[in-house]
Parts: sequence; C-alpha cells; structure tokens
Amino acid sequence: MAGPRALLRHCPLLLPQDRHGTAYEGFVTAQGRNFHIRILLPVDLQLKNARIECSWRLKKILHGYRHILKQRLHSCPDLVSFMVELKTVLEIALKNTQDLHIPRPPEYYSCLVRDLEILGWNRVAYVDTGLTTVKLKAEDSCGRQHLITLKLNAKYPTEPPDCLVDFPVPFAVSWMPQNSLIDIYNQFLAALESLKEFWDALDEIDGKTWVLEPENPTRSATTRRIAIGNNVSVNVEVDPRHPNMLPECYFLGADHEVNPLRTKLNNNMHLWDPEVSLLQNLRELLETDFPSRAVLEKSDFAKDCGICYAYRLDGSAPDQVCDDPRCGQPFHQACLYEWLQGLPTSRQSFNVIFGECPYCNK
Repeated sequence: MAGPRALLRHCPLLLPQDRHGTAYEGFVTAQGRNFHIRILLPVDLQLKNARIECSWRLKKILHGYRHILKQRLHSCPDLVSFMVELKTVLEIALKNTQDLHIPRPPEYYSCLVRDLEILGWNRVAYVDTGLTTVKLKAEDSCGRQHLITLKLNAKYPTEPPDCLVDFPVPFAVSWMPQNSLIDIYNQFLAALESLKEFWDALDEIDGKTWVLEPENPTRSATTRRIAIGNNVSVNVEVDPRHPNMLPECYFLGADHEVNPLRTKLNNNMHLWDPEVSLLQNLRELLETDFPSRAVLEKSDFAKDCGICYAYRLDGSAPDQVCDDPRCGQPFHQACLYEWLQGLPTSRQSFNVIFGECPYCNK
C-alpha cells in the first residue's frame, strides 16, 4: 500500500486512527468543500473488503455513483489511488448536481429527444423525469446484456455526457460538438466487442468451475478464486486486454497441497497455448481437473472457518489453511489474526504472526 506521506499529500484532512492503518477519518475536499468520511479496512488492508462511512450530504451526492465506487474499490491497488478516484468521481457528481439546478434551454430537450428517437426507444432502458440521466442497453455478439449510464449536463450536445459502464478497463468517449448519443452508443458497442474474449474466458470459468470469490462477479471483475480441491484454490488475475495470455496465479491452501501445484505451473509454463481457452490451459498446466458444478456441490470442498464457524465474513471466504496434513482446517485471515494476537505464545515479525493452530494446536 502506498505510504502515509502520499496519502497526506493527496488528502491532508484524512488521518489514520490506529497504528495498524486500518481506520482513517477526516474530510475529502472537492470544489472547495469538505465532506466528512470514515474508511475502515480489514486487517489484510484489502480495499475490496473496505467499509466507507460518510455524512448524509456526501452520501446523497454520490448516490448515483455507488456502482462505480464499488468497482474502483476492487480495482485500485491502494488507498491513495482510491482516494484520487473518489475525488474525481466527487468532482463529477458535484458538477452534475449543480447542473440539475441550471435551467436547460429548449434546444437541449429537442436535441435529446431527437437523438433518442433516432437511436430507437427499444435501446433505452431508463430516462429520469428531468431528462438528465439516460441508461441505454445493448447486447453483445454472445448475447450478454450490458448497460451504459449517461449523465448529461446543461451544455449537451456541446459537451459530452459522463459515461458510466461496468467495464474492467476505462471507457473514454471520443466526442465532437456535432456528435450525438448514436456516436456514444456505437463506441459502446465497439468497446463491448473488444472485451468479448475476456468475458468469454471468465464466463467459461464461471459456468464450468466452482468460483469461491467473488460470489457475484460483475463484468468489471478481473479475478476469480477457483476451487481445486478440499480447501485448495487458485486466484487468477486475468488481463482484460490480453485474456489469452497466462494470468497471474496465486495459490491458497496448505503448503503440502499448493507447493506441487506451484511446481507444475512453473514447469509447464512453456505449454501455454494462446489458441486454447484460458480454462483448458490452466487444466493442462496444473495437470488437474477443477471440481465441476455439474457433479459436486460447493460444500464438498469449501469448509466453514474453524474460528467463527461461518463461510462468509464481510464477503470473504476462508483463505488461510493449517499446514498439518492431518488437520487442514481453513480460517478467515481476519479471524486467525485476531486469534493469534490474543495468544501469549504467539510472536510477530514485521507483518507476519506465528502461533498455534486453533484447531489442532500445531
């Protein structure tokens, strides 16, 4: 995670509340206004599991941007990057909020209605009563349904609308004053086709394997934690621009289970074939077949945490496993960290804590 100095430079009014760097409180500034905010991170500092608390005024301003902020929480590498993104979104939201109170000229409405009629009302999923927000729907060549949300300001069509999409990559619109919604829609369709192979690869994984995380992946999600066996899984990070290349792989499970898998992956990397699907490549490199959704239930290979006795904790599945082959009990990292911190016999070296398994005492 980026250091406190970088955070202080970008958000001088947001201060840490504990020595672990898991709680921050203060203000985020945009357009000369300060908004109260509180950010709570899990012990592993993963942004995707962070909780954001804010004032009712900020909550109201960001109401229509919750989806994109959730997407940014999953994709930003550290808190500094997310705060920069949050300030950018807040600037846009404030501008659009101010625009709501600017009277639109008659030309605005006639131009917008004309564009919608040319585009076709069958492609319109939603229009708000003030004609400032429009959602358009599209189907890609594989039949997947997609939405693009357009936030129009009072200067449309001189200025382009803000576009919100569920994409794993930024969507930048090319715009000229003579352009219309049809041009944005065509660019949206072109972007859908450019991401076809990426979504094909992840759809195959979602349909043919047991994905432990994310539980309900969005179209912008680039990672999948795939079950391999009993408390053994692999987390793959797929590059949306190069989905047929070898993804980043991180194994989770007991050492005696995952070490052979790491060895196979390293020894078989040269066998990766870009002409074959990502899932088939993973099968061949790891020399294993992933549990099938058609044959097995998730309960056959996914156990509850040995401390809190639940499978999901703040949306996360257990990701730590006892290395003893006779035990192999899984735990949530947060549960295990709290448990080991309370043991008088545990010891800590930098960011690693050592102690006994709560289940078998090894």
